[in-house]
Amino acid sequence: MTTATFPARLLRLQEIPNLDYAANPSRFDQSWEAPLATLLGLGRAVGADLVEFFLERKNYINCLAEDDSITSISPSLITGAGVRVFRGNSDCYVSTNDLSFKGLKAALEKGLAIMGFSPPSPHAHVPELNLEPLRDYGASRNKEDWLLNVVSMQDMGEVLLAANASLSQQASHVQARRAAYFRDWQEILVAASDGTFARDLRLTQSVGYNLLCADGDHRSSINQRLGNTGDPGFLTDWDYAQTAAEVSEAAGKMLYADYVESGSYPVIMANHFGGVIFHEACGHLLETTQIERETTPFMHKKGEKVAHENLTAWDEGLSTAAFGTIDMDDEGMPVQSTLLIENGILKNFIADRAGSMRTGHPRTGSGRRQDYTYAAASRMRNTYIDAGDYSLDELFASVDKGIYCKKMGGGSVGPTGQFNFGVDEAYLIENGQVTRPLKGATLIGEAVNIMQKISMSSKDLSLAPGFCGSVSGSLYVTVGQPHIKVDHITVGGR
Repeated sequence: MTTATFPARLLRLQEIPNLDYAANPSRFDQSWEAPLATLLGLGRAVGADLVEFFLERKNYINCLAEDDSITSISPSLITGAGVRVFRGNSDCYVSTNDLSFKGLKAALEKGLAIMGFSPPSPHAHVPELNLEPLRDYGASRNKEDWLLNVVSMQDMGEVLLAANASLSQQASHVQARRAAYFRDWQEILVAASDGTFARDLRLTQSVGYNLLCADGDHRSSINQRLGNTGDPGFLTDWDYAQTAAEVSEAAGKMLYADYVESGSYPVIMANHFGGVIFHEACGHLLETTQIERETTPFMHKKGEKVAHENLTAWDEGLSTAAFGTIDMDDEGMPVQSTLLIENGILKNFIADRAGSMRTGHPRTGSGRRQDYTYAAASRMRNTYIDAGDYSLDELFASVDKGIYCKKMGGGSVGPTGQFNFGVDEAYLIENGQVTRPLKGATLIGEAVNIMQKISMSSKDLSLAPGFCGSVSGSLYVTVGQPHIKVDHITVGGR
């Protein structure tokens, strides 16, 4: 490990309460090295195998336009820190919103006590740890002005009202129009007793429509969302008229659609948000949190065939502007691309620090958390089925009678991969051609089975923003895939 930029000292425990560190209160910079190094040294001095601090500042706002009015603007400012203490393969996590040296020390001491560590003698020596020179992705990647350049509150409202007006002009039989936007700016600092010392800035934004249409007994509801990381001008650059046209067209087709007949069908699933099924039904089962609980059917399958030989899948944090893109994870590890499945063979799992320690699978830069109140866990970033070699015409031509799932809706997944997902926009496929619209379709299956039935993938890989909830809170993620063919799957309907 590279040595620190200041000489390490030996302190006596009785000296620590009298220390006065002048850490910068408005920025996580080099000035935080000395106090954190002292506290990390204290943790190691009493016997902890590893201690990690996570510091966070957050500036969040969301805005909702309903019909022709702004009905909600909700800002939120958050500052806090968490400390994780490891003893063998066990750990505990303590959080605090007091970032003073005294507050951080109190959180550390609580964590040490929970793990059964006794305080050393007042005369015991406490070495300051050597941390690496600060890896500052905020400075090195030109992120410092992001918050200054995001859209103003006034412009935020004006864009959403104009977007709703465009939706009104293009849609028919409108019952309700909603346009929603949020912006989440975050500064984090990670310091750990293995020498990690890293800072990052993040800017995540999303905007979307919800359109409800009604005509007598006929109803339709269509949602569409866009997401971005790292572009302060994202909202003002949004082509809301184009999005309104897409949403209006889909709602119009679904308004008078026939209900699907239940049965087992070959299914063509669209690209973009269609990848939500792989994320939910398979991606979660590849996280080391599932291995620790022994709740994944893939637990002992590394190196074995778990999917059709035409399926390759990735999890990574590198795609430009994607919703799950980060420069480092919440444990300070630089992100990377992780090959999950290659030609049907399971290659890797998604691992955080604790998951790696407990399962033996290597860390993948996937330790993520909603905020400082959560300990990091193994979580997905940008997760998708890779592009294949088939054309769209070849996919559709292979289906005599089936369902085209153009837009996926919500659903649920069981702990071992059983799933059901609603389809917001679907069409009947007859003799290789997309014919009439259908509604009320639900896809039902199990991960271990459906992965073997994805026999064709087209070349048109597309990513979509999403939100993922799990043990470390709600996170921004990307799902994605090209158009894929599932040879047969149970479709619930009428």
